[in-house]
Amino acid sequence: MGLNIADVIVEDHDIYGDGVNIAARLQSYAEPAGIVVSGAFRDAVGGTLGLDAVDLGLLHLRNLSHPVQVISLTLPGTVTAPLGEMVGGYEGRASIAVLPFRSLTSADEAYFAHGMVDRIIYALASLKELFVISRGSTTGLSEAIDLRAVGKDLGVRYVLSGSVLRSGQCLRIGTELGDANTGEIIRADQHEGDLNDLFHVQDRIAQEVVKTIAPHVRDRELRKSLRKHPQNTTAYDLVLQAMDPLYQLDYATFSRARGLLQRAIALDPGYAPAFSYAAYWHMFRQGQGWSPDVAADLNTAARLARAAIANDSHDAMALALFGHAQSHLTKDFEQSVSIFDSAIAVCPNSAIAWIFKGATLCFTGDGPNAVRCAETGVRLSPLDRHVFFAEHILAQAHYVNRNFDQAISWGRRADMHNARNTSNLRTLISSLIAMNRVEEAREIANRHAGIVPDFCVSAWAARTPMQGDIKRQRIQRLLAAGMPE
Repeated sequence: MGLNIADVIVEDHDIYGDGVNIAARLQSYAEPAGIVVSGAFRDAVGGTLGLDAVDLGLLHLRNLSHPVQVISLTLPGTVTAPLGEMVGGYEGRASIAVLPFRSLTSADEAYFAHGMVDRIIYALASLKELFVISRGSTTGLSEAIDLRAVGKDLGVRYVLSGSVLRSGQCLRIGTELGDANTGEIIRADQHEGDLNDLFHVQDRIAQEVVKTIAPHVRDRELRKSLRKHPQNTTAYDLVLQAMDPLYQLDYATFSRARGLLQRAIALDPGYAPAFSYAAYWHMFRQGQGWSPDVAADLNTAARLARAAIANDSHDAMALALFGHAQSHLTKDFEQSVSIFDSAIAVCPNSAIAWIFKGATLCFTGDGPNAVRCAETGVRLSPLDRHVFFAEHILAQAHYVNRNFDQAISWGRRADMHNARNTSNLRTLISSLIAMNRVEEAREIANRHAGIVPDFCVSAWAARTPMQGDIKRQRIQRLLAAGMPE
């Protein structure tokens, strides 16, 4: 609920004005079972009515020229809904999870069947009318599908599942669209074709799903959301193979991903995702502290992201990566935020665009909005195997917002999902020092040294985009944990 006190304009069948607009904007900041009020409301009622309150500061609300003081209130005894339940009603849109397809060929073909859904998800996620859970959030689910359980776990109304049989150049793809509320299968289809028709088949599946669950989406908008087809099926296959090594953050395995992506780019210079994931690889390498030349990695990431955008201007991941690289390279954070907003306009369900926007807002010290963007990223991929990065950015956002207990909580979650993410370890160390938990911080600093033996705080300080007091305090806290100067 959003509450505001202001003069309004009353007509026979309507009430409107800036005061109403502010209340409507505030509502979008409220957590489930929570209340968000304006500073004007708090002043008028003389406080926060005895409720638990968090001052979110001055926020720039959409379509308003001036910032508004915002306070979040929580009723005593309120239990916040799990993330999966929170996303189900996201902006009131139709919601769907696309499960990894099953391979009917062999276990060795599992990566191909799982990767089949990426293109379908991209087409669906590009539509503002749909809320789409990321592929990674569903990879841990068993092949025995309980529609009601999946819907409850992921907070969605619909579930798309399928199977893939590949024999030489021949493909057979079966799909089932189920209603998670009733447990019923509402549509089942069989698609057969040549391997060269794979991308057209994926597009057709996406179109049929949208026409079933969101019939108001026009064909023209759906066609705009479909990716440009890669010209070489082998390049597509190589990108699928690179995804898991990319996120493992074991240096030897991680390095192998770069080779796969280079081969994909060489085989199909027009395939945007190959460039996008290669850009991501360079961003991860510098973030981990493994880069022999940070400037070279950042420039390469920006170049690859630009190449992806040139191949496909609707590639939200490429736009997000380009904005992230620009934050590090130029420190023009306003331009970077504009790029992230372009990515979100193209694909509102792009978790990575929301996450990177949150990271840039951390660099500028805008803690409240950084938290909000990072939370959106986590909600869009609640069970993703790669959610550790979103959780890390959320921890960093809470750190910037001086919510150190929350920063530690989210940092621990990220660490549980991937203990080798050094950026997260540094945020966790700084948060523990801020809470005077020195021994815990030093223990994590020792783990960090095992991953990046050559790390020193001065080199990190030279490359981090963090600014002002936040940067100075981070330096002091890393040194206080015993990290080498």
